[in-house]
Amino acid sequence: MCLTQGEMLLFLLLVFCLGETESAADSYVAAVYEHRVVLNLDPRVPMSRREALIHMQKNLDVYEQQAARAAQQGAQIIVFPEDGLQGFNFTRSSISGYMETVPDPQEESWNPCTEPHRHNNTEVLQRLSCMARSYSLYLVANMADRQPCPLKTAPSSCPPDGHWQFNTNVAFSSDGLLVARYHKQNLYFEESFDTPPKLEVITFDTPFAGKFGLIICFDILFHDPAIVLVERGVRQVIFPTAWMNALPLLDSIQFHRAFSLGANVTVLSANIRNDRLIMTGSGIFTPFSATFHHAVKEDPEEGRLLVARVPVLEPMGVNEEAESTSSVPSESGHCYEDSCPDSPSPAPSSYPTFTAYMMHDPFKFVLINKSEDNVTVCDGTFCCHLQYKWTAHDQRKELYALGAFAGTHTVNGRYALQVCAAVRCAGLEPSSCGQKVEEAESKMDFLLEATFQTKYVYPSVLVNRMVLEQPKLERAAGGRVAMKHSNMSGGLITACLYGRMYHLDNERLAVQ
Repeated sequence: MCLTQGEMLLFLLLVFCLGETESAADSYVAAVYEHRVVLNLDPRVPMSRREALIHMQKNLDVYEQQAARAAQQGAQIIVFPEDGLQGFNFTRSSISGYMETVPDPQEESWNPCTEPHRHNNTEVLQRLSCMARSYSLYLVANMADRQPCPLKTAPSSCPPDGHWQFNTNVAFSSDGLLVARYHKQNLYFEESFDTPPKLEVITFDTPFAGKFGLIICFDILFHDPAIVLVERGVRQVIFPTAWMNALPLLDSIQFHRAFSLGANVTVLSANIRNDRLIMTGSGIFTPFSATFHHAVKEDPEEGRLLVARVPVLEPMGVNEEAESTSSVPSESGHCYEDSCPDSPSPAPSSYPTFTAYMMHDPFKFVLINKSEDNVTVCDGTFCCHLQYKWTAHDQRKELYALGAFAGTHTVNGRYALQVCAAVRCAGLEPSSCGQKVEEAESKMDFLLEATFQTKYVYPSVLVNRMVLEQPKLERAAGGRVAMKHSNMSGGLITACLYGRMYHLDNERLAVQ
């Protein structure tokens, strides 16, 4: 068959359009906004409703601008951060003027933009609803919610002042309908809010990507509701946060990316930007890609919009999570190629070990001070094994160590861990290992592995000036997890396998 030039052009155009249609059906465009909040400079002093609204409108004006920008770039959903409308450090009474009563979308269908008079004192809900409607995108924001007693979920309990106050996510459809309301389960020193009397596991459906689940900030470190959502097959997680960075293991983008990889989900993470409180780092994280922003020293203190096309992830169980990343062959000796023999179980280290505190936990460390080597360090019977080869390293300038910890973290939260981490030390003394570092020059090819007593292991590789790398991951029977990486783009800050022993959070992790 012969085609004329015009017929050939028409054929190619048809093929291109069909390909674009299929691609769009398998993906969507997401946006997150890292917001520099206009703050109440005296949050512990109560404000009138009028004063609180004037304050919040300043932040809502910024939201409006960013929603418009996101829509211009094709976004179908946008996420704003925790505390983005009012800020933080309120008392239970001083936040009163900022609160609205958010109806339960499971109980009633309400579009605040088109039905503004159905509920009184809902100006913020109306503005957010109209924003979603005006720009034809799904919108998730965080706000303060006041609920009268009794709650249907807790008919016999009530706070002493006669009502509930919740840290709350609200989600709107692209026509402004209120489609979801989630009350934060795991509060982080938030005296203005109550813990919900009953766990809420909240999702909403979209026509472009199926189901999204809602969590807030500190929730990501705990089983409920984050892992409950994952175990129910939710693959897209919306995550407003006001995350205070905590290097070397819990920087914002570091852990939010690690959760995406370890749980095999997409995480839409919107953080606050506040240099005084060490808040920065937002991203659109999938098991295959990362679009992120993290401010570093001397960056201007300003907001940042991120927009990215991401794949639609099909629902599945948490037991399938290992399929999300490229597999790493089991390795033996100094093996950095793609075909290697199985490695034996790590043997106890023959190198001197020392204890240093990292993230307030007593890690066992061994130094990484040869040009290439196999090293092992154990905390009790939990052992971390590292095979490495430096590709750039000056030991006169930078010291590194491999650390292991198996125990219960008890500072600013209680949670049980098994952690392996190769870290750059802050100085040239072993006692500086585990301290905060943001820059590094040394690069290595490595395999980091351990046998965990949990399937919830979150991998991360963070390099110079807060840049994320994409490691390869393998999970094997018996709890073995291996992370491999080579050809680093920058000096290594931290390479970490962060295991969460959720079932032991309420008891001391036994060292066997």
